[in-house]
Amino acid sequence: MFKKILIANRGEIAVRIMRTCKEMGIATVAVYSDADKHALHTLEGDEAVPLGPAEPSQSYLAIDRIIAAVQQTGAEAVHPGYGFLAENADFAERCEREGIVFIGPPAQVIRDLGNKITARRIMLQGRVPIIPGMLAAADDPAVWAAHAEQIGFPLLIKASAGGGGKGMRIVHDPAELAEARRGASREATAAFGDGTVYLEKFLPKCRHVEIQILADQKGHAIHLFERECSIQRRHQKIIEETPSPALTPSLRAAMGQAAVTAAQAAGYVNAGTVEFILDPDGNFYFLEVNTRLQVEHPITEMITGLDLVRHQIEIAAGRPLALTQDELSSRGHAIECRIYAEDPEQNFMPSPGRIAFFKEPTGPGVRNDSGVYAGFEVPVAYDPILSKLVVHAETREQAIRRMIRALQSYAVLGVRTPIDFLLDVLASAPFQAGETYTDFIARHFTKWSPDRDTLDLAAIAYVADTMAPKARPAGRAAQPPAHPDPWHTLNHWRL
Repeated sequence: MFKKILIANRGEIAVRIMRTCKEMGIATVAVYSDADKHALHTLEGDEAVPLGPAEPSQSYLAIDRIIAAVQQTGAEAVHPGYGFLAENADFAERCEREGIVFIGPPAQVIRDLGNKITARRIMLQGRVPIIPGMLAAADDPAVWAAHAEQIGFPLLIKASAGGGGKGMRIVHDPAELAEARRGASREATAAFGDGTVYLEKFLPKCRHVEIQILADQKGHAIHLFERECSIQRRHQKIIEETPSPALTPSLRAAMGQAAVTAAQAAGYVNAGTVEFILDPDGNFYFLEVNTRLQVEHPITEMITGLDLVRHQIEIAAGRPLALTQDELSSRGHAIECRIYAEDPEQNFMPSPGRIAFFKEPTGPGVRNDSGVYAGFEVPVAYDPILSKLVVHAETREQAIRRMIRALQSYAVLGVRTPIDFLLDVLASAPFQAGETYTDFIARHFTKWSPDRDTLDLAAIAYVADTMAPKARPAGRAAQPPAHPDPWHTLNHWRL
């Protein structure tokens, strides 16, 4: 087993990985940019190595600097988390050349599955159902027109590289096709450095259901059931749950087996997620493979009792999976809400700044994977996720109620968050009825606005907290450090 792992990431996911490493007795190395000198992950690591300026290309995307940090600290392996270099085949390949274990799939698998056109061909060869569409890139408008006629409108143009809704266009009419293709290609080039786009059938009313997989180096693969990820904003997931309210036991088994088949067809190793589109008739189609740990992995951990990061590390160390499919079971219901520093009243624009007050929810079945604290300055340079709030209960109804209670007790002041928006989504009749489709937000919440009374109460609470006298131990410094220790957070105490 590894003695030291470098986490090539920041924020909540870096902290989450470090905590499993500590439980396994593995030393951790944090890396940080100038903007993250006082970040929680920087303080949590056993060692911390500066990378450079806040600009991602000069820090968390700087392969040479991260490799140098590995060599400087003597780490044997790198965990990339999600985002940044997690699905960068060049980084995985560089690690392999340098004799560093990359905790993830092999570089060639990342490269193959990172190209959606290549991935579709692999799935087709493995007899995994795919959405009707193109299997090769083409620049000729006549070829596109012929495919469009064959597939039928509405159509979806997608970037072959990347994700997150970039380079994506919905086309309802043949007259829109040429301009939509050019626009999608320009956007894909700007976002991913690759303007290749392709065409597939657009399914207007569908669900986004993904299957968690684990595969060891011996070819043994299992699935850890599904996650329903249909509640999305601009193709970005904001609420996830498991089990899906739409799946029957037979459909769950079929989708799970398709995910395992997909993993084996691609030569997959380590943790990954096979994403599917599910139509109202129960037909499912391959969407893509995320060759990394997902943001929403904690809900799978809650219903299975497994630590996915631990299994990632063990697989990377060469250990075979000790689990068989028949041994796995799902217990209860789990929901995750992503808490971002963003302003829901300003089209969810990022809301960077200093966190003036931070109170996390607690209670039975509540987990909050956080990467911030009161006093931390949320930087403008990165994805503004603050935490992932997760609840687990016996039933879906109980899980929804538990999440509502947890959100109501979650206090973040100084930056805006979508907590009020998430509460309204969870309380809505369509969500509670399990009518969760990918157009859910557009259909039900396009004109959403917050309850002003709630905002006024939050403002009053903040003013009261600011004006109230703060008790502190005699002889201690008046100004707490950037990351307060217990001596600063306790009021009256004695030994």
